[in-house]
Amino acid sequence: MNRAIAELAGPSLADRIGRESIVVLPTGALEHHGPHLPLSTDALIAEAVAGAAAERAAAEGLDVWQLPTLTYTKSDEHSWAPGTVWLDAGTLLRTVVEIGRAVALMGAGTLVFLNGHGGNVALLQVALREIRKRFGLKTFLMPSLVRAAPPAGEGLDERELGIHGGAAETSLVLHLRPDLVDLSRAERWVPEHLAAFEHIGFNGRPVSFGWLSNDFGTPGVVGDPTQATPAYGEVLWEASLRQAVESLREIARFEHNPAATETGSSGA
Repeated sequence: MNRAIAELAGPSLADRIGRESIVVLPTGALEHHGPHLPLSTDALIAEAVAGAAAERAAAEGLDVWQLPTLTYTKSDEHSWAPGTVWLDAGTLLRTVVEIGRAVALMGAGTLVFLNGHGGNVALLQVALREIRKRFGLKTFLMPSLVRAAPPAGEGLDERELGIHGGAAETSLVLHLRPDLVDLSRAERWVPEHLAAFEHIGFNGRPVSFGWLSNDFGTPGVVGDPTQATPAYGEVLWEASLRQAVESLREIARFEHNPAATETGSSGA
């Protein structure tokens, strides 16, 4: 069954959307990803995972629907690079909050941001509460790309610094759209000096810092795309899709206060 909201007629949508409906909005970016990946990398991954997850969840009986991908987002860390198109934080926050309003007016009860761009995370976390407060929707944020170990026999050494245009993103695009990847232009661009810090860094380190993608003496890539393979991309695809569907299952049964819901004193 088609789960794309944009491909339905208005009356058909009105007949099929209700408070149990989960609306998924993929969020990506149009930004520099080095010389080997397309500008649309984040949006491409988010849209692919969202579409496949919505279809698989719906096949399991979940009431899940997909909005068109929001591609112009907060990617000003790459504003120095040609091809990057971004919105400032205030504009994007207003945009996603107003999308939340529209989802509430559709009659749905839940909005999920399935995000493919790290620069959106902090802003979308603010938006979750703002949309909840203003429109009463249940709101969630989850990633489109889930990290996973490469297949046996394939080494991966990015010193926990592969966050942008590295092995993972490149492998996943190799799996989804190999025609858009030019590995002949890929090089290792890992800011090795950051690995010496115990607390400051990426990927869960406790101390974060402000940065632009050209701060590290690299062409805007943080990682090692030369280690990318289609086989690793398939592993990442399956892991990302599996987690997305499992997350949607939990979202479908989530209540802020189950006791209040059971007594009929609370809705969403």
